[in-house]
Amino acid sequence: MGQFFAQVERDLKLVVRQMAWLNATPKPDDRTKRAQIGAEVAQVSRLARFKADKIKPQMPPNPLPHIVDRLVEIGLNEQAGMGVAPLSWSTIDAWTRLTGIDLMPWEVRLIRSLSVAYLSEGSRAESENCPPPWRGTWTARNLEVEQSRLEELLG
Repeated sequence: MGQFFAQVERDLKLVVRQMAWLNATPKPDDRTKRAQIGAEVAQVSRLARFKADKIKPQMPPNPLPHIVDRLVEIGLNEQAGMGVAPLSWSTIDAWTRLTGIDLMPWEVRLIRSLSVAYLSEGSRAESENCPPPWRGTWTARNLEVEQSRLEELLG
């Protein structure tokens, strides 16, 4: 049973990491000329860019969608003194008491772990060169958009 839960946790972490990557707003590398001259870069998340390009973002398989739904309902993270932090145990406890939803101890630990993974990936994904944690199959639309971006860059 331990291997089953370990695999489910890995699968769910991949889902929330992909969510974080999509919701991140990429910034240019500090070593690039764009960053050095302060060039204005569109401050838009990858998810918003995909929607503008009419590309449906793909997600990895989610073995327990209700756990991710609960994480999103509680909040993916929370405000802390100097920025954002993973969900605290007291926040998760308050949510369970206020909603009347009893979570098993392993679910509480998993939700906290997923919040940590989301926050970590969100920070990493702020680099415009950060690859996605998971890649689905490319559609014709993906290829078309990437080709037009490449032509625009080289053109």
